[in-house]
Amino acid sequence: MNNTGMHEECGIFGIISPENGRKLGNLTYFGLYALQHRGQESAGIAVKNGSKILCHKNVGLVSEVFNDEILQKLDGETSIGHVRYSTSGGSSGINAQPIVSNLKFGNIALSHNGNITNSEKLKFELEKRGAIFQTDADSEILLHLIAQSDTDDFYTALNESLKKLEGAFCFLIIYDDKLIAVKDRNSTRPLCVGKLKDKTVISSESCALEMIDAEFIREIEPAEVLVVDKSGNMKTSKFTPETDKKFCIFEYIYFARPDSVFWGVDVHSARKIMGEKLAEKFKFNADIVIPVPDSGISAALGFSAKSKIPYEKGIIRNHYIGRTFINPTQELRNMKVKMKLNPVKSIIKGKKVVLVDDSIVRGTTSRKLVRLVKEAGAVEVHVAISSPPVISPCFLGMDTPTCDELIANSMSINEIAEHIGADSLVYLSVEELVESIKEVKGFCTKCFCNE
Repeated sequence: MNNTGMHEECGIFGIISPENGRKLGNLTYFGLYALQHRGQESAGIAVKNGSKILCHKNVGLVSEVFNDEILQKLDGETSIGHVRYSTSGGSSGINAQPIVSNLKFGNIALSHNGNITNSEKLKFELEKRGAIFQTDADSEILLHLIAQSDTDDFYTALNESLKKLEGAFCFLIIYDDKLIAVKDRNSTRPLCVGKLKDKTVISSESCALEMIDAEFIREIEPAEVLVVDKSGNMKTSKFTPETDKKFCIFEYIYFARPDSVFWGVDVHSARKIMGEKLAEKFKFNADIVIPVPDSGISAALGFSAKSKIPYEKGIIRNHYIGRTFINPTQELRNMKVKMKLNPVKSIIKGKKVVLVDDSIVRGTTSRKLVRLVKEAGAVEVHVAISSPPVISPCFLGMDTPTCDELIANSMSINEIAEHIGADSLVYLSVEELVESIKEVKGFCTKCFCNE
């Protein structure tokens, strides 16, 4: 998806080892590198070494925030890391994670992925009781809830605090020589556990486990609190018995790397099936199928295989575009899409093209892209979208525009096709999308049906 206004989630990664080792910071670095697609605004690693928690974090990509000298200092027996996209709070350095705090229970480090929907109410109540917040991020709320708990037992305080949170969240916490993983009662965001020899590894996506040669063990369950000690012993409990799995279906459509696996289904295969189902709905003749890179590639392969229309890499993506590009004039602003996505004229000229993408949000980028492909010589441009029309904002950690800005909320499919300049436009239905991942039960599809 290349549309302004909907962005990837944060990524979290953690390791606990039976012994202190300088490789822990490096392993966490590689894990975060594999999760870089989930957030590019800031990165951080916190490592527990004896009674101390060392932390380094800053604005920037993983490769920009860390170097060998910094990683050498991040040695210890437990480590957590974070890559951030700011769905809550600003993108300044103060909101970089992990957050390290000294509570009455001792030193704690925390990384968070998701969005706490009742954060404003909780923050108001906490501040009334004297809490002073150091960041704008809703992640800090859990620490203040724990700090203000009347109990002297950390785990009782944690469970009581988690019950007060609404929305989507995954937490990784370093506390008392333990690595703690927590998931919300609906399992909205992904989190899995793996093993690397005598080390236990927890990650937002399985692709990061593979990066460091760790073996995937299982998904963290809804409302699970998993406590892992240095010997790898795991103690699991639920902070509430009221669970109802509603996994974010956009993880399969766009967020996740294609080589990740959720609930036994790999993302690449699911996206290929989405493309096959799109091909079954396509009613026109075409010469080539072109993906909008990168998230349209798997679906385009499925579309091509089912339709027997040849797959071509007709749009090249520049992976080295910085996030701070300044657009001082209209002429330079118009170049922005071409900087990132450039059509290959020799492939496109004179062809009837099927352009496969994962979603349309505002329609701004889709419109520019269709125009670029036609300017490259396409006779016709048909757009195929491997998800249903996005008609509702998400409040669970996915950064979507308001209803008024979502093009599918105010236009029919034919009107959207006309607006973006496409000769035709086809979407999947919610039922077809869910059928593409039928092995998995329990999805959140609110952005498509407002429920």
